[in-house]
Amino acid sequence: MLWFDRSSLDSEQNSEQNAEQTAGTPARKFTGKFTRKFTRKPYVIRSSLLGLFVLFNGLSYIGAYSFTNLVRPRSIDIGIPRQAISKTPKDLGLTYRTERITINTKEWLELWSIPATPSAETAPATKGTIVLFPGSGGNKAQHLLTPAQEFHRLGYDTVLVDFRGVGGSSGHTSTIGVRESQDVTIVVNYLQQSAPHRPLILYGLSMGGAAILRSIAYQGIKPDGIILELPFARLLNATRSRVRKLGLPEFPVAESLVFWGGFQHGFNGFIHNPEDYAKNVHCPTLVLHGQRDPWTSTSDIQHIVQNLQGPKQLVVFPQARHELLVKVDRPTWTKTIDHFLQNLSVSSASR
Repeated sequence: MLWFDRSSLDSEQNSEQNAEQTAGTPARKFTGKFTRKFTRKPYVIRSSLLGLFVLFNGLSYIGAYSFTNLVRPRSIDIGIPRQAISKTPKDLGLTYRTERITINTKEWLELWSIPATPSAETAPATKGTIVLFPGSGGNKAQHLLTPAQEFHRLGYDTVLVDFRGVGGSSGHTSTIGVRESQDVTIVVNYLQQSAPHRPLILYGLSMGGAAILRSIAYQGIKPDGIILELPFARLLNATRSRVRKLGLPEFPVAESLVFWGGFQHGFNGFIHNPEDYAKNVHCPTLVLHGQRDPWTSTSDIQHIVQNLQGPKQLVVFPQARHELLVKVDRPTWTKTIDHFLQNLSVSSASR
């Protein structure tokens, strides 16, 4: 018969349990470190992605601001340098007067009016009035004097306009044709009140063309004809072209710039599409395009032309980029313009 000592047995069991606990301790410590390491990883990833998102949008916000802000010399602000008026029609031997249209107590538009002849008493009546609008960041001296000289030679009164933000007009920002469309409407209403029965033709360079199309679509102006030189079809596409030129990925940089630019100026840039505005145009339209334009493809231009509802003509300059076409090929430009205006006069006379 075997006898067991209870105290010895309990002592052995306690020793075994202590040994097991001692042996298990390092394993639990290792498991805890391992778990904390892996639970920290998603947090680090999320924080990094959030940081990149904030940084990217911050840079995009600044980029959109700098592309639409026009700064004067010696300004500490960021943006596109605001070009000074370097010459006047007088430098080209043209008589002119400076006019100012008051918009409100703080805003105005400055115009140059060049009569078709120096003296209305000694010359035939003008054929009509052509109103010229510049491209993005450009003023009436920089973008419009050379075309105006040709229009003048063809026998038309010309009015050269500075959008708000450039030249002699008030302001310091550009909205790539959105607010500028309101400027177009203001000028057209002003001129039609002073000469209601005179043929009125609008000429827009690049952004100026977009502003004209938007003014027709949204404000319902009714010019007798329009000339669109180097217009863009969709703001997003035009932005993508510029982003590509900078060597940056088109997506999502272009989308972010369009979003923040619209946010800063109170419009939706994704629906700022002149090709859609063209569906509301019923007057005769001449579209001029440079085949090598890096910002707008011939395909985009054709979309605008297809959507125009009235008589229309597209003329492509094979060697031209995004530049004043009258300086690239003056004879072809002038001949094309003259032909369009003559047909327009015949059409107006028949109505």
